[in-house]
Amino acid sequence: MNHSHARPITTINMNPSTQKKLREAGYKTVQDLKETTPVSLSKEMGISSQEALNILQQVIKSEKISSVSVSEVVQKQKFQITTFSHGLDNLLGGKGVPLGQITEFCGVPGVGKTQLGIQLSVNVQIPRRMSGTEGEAVYIDTEGSFIAQRVVEMANGTIIKINESITDENELPLDIETVLSKIHYFRTHDYIELLALLKTMDQFLKEHSMVKLIVIDSIAFPFRQDFSDMTLRTRLLNMIAQDLKNMAETFEIAVVLLNQMTTKFGNPGSGSDKATLVPALGDSFNNKCPNQIILYWRDDMRFAHLIKSANLQEKTIQYQITTNGISDCPSDWLSRKRCWEE
Repeated sequence: MNHSHARPITTINMNPSTQKKLREAGYKTVQDLKETTPVSLSKEMGISSQEALNILQQVIKSEKISSVSVSEVVQKQKFQITTFSHGLDNLLGGKGVPLGQITEFCGVPGVGKTQLGIQLSVNVQIPRRMSGTEGEAVYIDTEGSFIAQRVVEMANGTIIKINESITDENELPLDIETVLSKIHYFRTHDYIELLALLKTMDQFLKEHSMVKLIVIDSIAFPFRQDFSDMTLRTRLLNMIAQDLKNMAETFEIAVVLLNQMTTKFGNPGSGSDKATLVPALGDSFNNKCPNQIILYWRDDMRFAHLIKSANLQEKTIQYQITTNGISDCPSDWLSRKRCWEE
């Protein structure tokens, strides 16, 4: 794992007096510096923007550059976690939520974010013979919106699909107790508890090597309540994003962030003062999520729109949520073959 976040600033080749000023300003590790900007650094240290830029460039130079083979990249992309909606899976690249990356689902209350998180926590357990990850899930609930009975309903729907596909008489059928036991549930009540949990998550993942998915529901909630210091909030969110990225890459797991929406007003001076709904937490945080999907309602129907991806084009699909969980809409059901069955 990349432990650059634990490297002290004394490991950077720079003037000792500069290192002292950095420590006095609260910058103690390399990761602290990687999470700031030249403007913020210049204000906090009382130096020019150019001096701050030089410091951050020195940080970049101190980082070791590593590479992986194309074979490793292909192997990492082999397994994905299906949503049980062919359209939604296709939106995400063909077979669902990718491992080794952060995927962010944003949407207004009631559009199905929590149910999608629950569905993925169940589906991560689909066996490898069905192109599944055969893993376990960590579900971090920051809002108290996790409903155990809904998990049971979705789990039963998945269990039926899996057990109906069994052809090996030596394979034991899946049962509800087994599925529920492989979802590790954590409830946090504020951003301090969330930060503390994430700082211990590395050790938890080492002890639970079958975990292939982390869901945070929602990432925005702890940071939208009584948070007056926006500079601190930005630094904490950047730290969380970096930690989650490291976990995803190191442990080869999918990290799914469920995010809220907020209203953004245009600049009246620019001639555009129209209010629009955008993902919460701002551009700085959302830019750190390589995959971003907006879930929304239109004419009482649910839609998902991919707004950001490193290698996929923007696209919109329709989906539905039934008692058994996420699925394609009836009009698409018969014309599409599910990726997880291939």
